[in-house]
Amino acid sequence: MGLGDKISNAAQDVSGKVKEAAGKGSDDQSLEAEGRADQAGADVKKAGENVKDAFKH
Repeated sequence: MGLGDKISNAAQDVSGKVKEAAGKGSDDQSLEAEGRADQAGADVKKAGENVKDAFKH
């Protein structure tokens, strides 16, 4: 994975955390769930990067 992909994944994770916090603050369960989903997606992508990086070395 390139640096751009890693930055994109980090941005998705941060965005998810912001959405989750905003959902909690406004009692919007849908927004909170969307934030958690964004974070989970970023985690899956990060795990995939780690696997690919392990095979490169």
